Amino acid sequence: MDPASLRQILSKYGDVQRIYLVPKDPTSQLRRKITGGFRAKEFSEGWVEFAKKSVAKGVAKILNGEQIGGRRRSSFYYDIWNIKYLSKFKWDDLTSDIANKSHIREQRLAMEVSAAKRERDFYMLKVDRSRAQNSIKERIKKKQKTMEQSLNGGSADISDKVRLFPQNKPVSDDNSKEKPRLSKDFLAGVFAGGSNTDDLA
Repeated sequence: MDPASLRQILSKYGDVQRIYLVPKDPTSQLRRKITGGFRAKEFSEGWVEFAKKSVAKGVAKILNGEQIGGRRRSSFYYDIWNIKYLSKFKWDDLTSDIANKSHIREQRLAMEVSAAKRERDFYMLKVDRSRAQNSIKERIKKKQKTMEQSLNGGSADISDKVRLFPQNKPVSDDNSKEKPRLSKDFLAGVFAGGSNTDDLA
């Protein structure tokens, strides 16, 4: 039942001024939509203001505990009225109470959101730490692998990396063919003569 339907029913008994209905929890409405239930907006309770107190008292006395009735095809045909007259109750009290409840609900929602953010930040911190640890482990594995390769076949690898430069041939190899060498007899004579002069002196 929505405010328009409620006004239409109660207007038969007197002049209705203001109506306020409290909607149900949105999560329950979402569950109903998912499960294929009633998709329209539902309300848990409400307040109706009549122009005269006497009319309000009479309506509460007559309808309380009675079947709503109306058209048989109506979704609330078999529902029962639960009405109570609130003496010394003003609409301002209702609005202040609604504002207080909405404020409490907003505070609760803010706390839930902050808790969800803390959980998300904690999870992301754990993920970042896990990634950092995995990267450190990968670097250590790579270093160990390179060290093992250098120990096993490092000499071959190093020799392959040495740069080779063109070398000139030794000068003695080329000049030995062009310059004539002294004979062994001539040299023996020279050294023999030197020893004789030493003896004479």
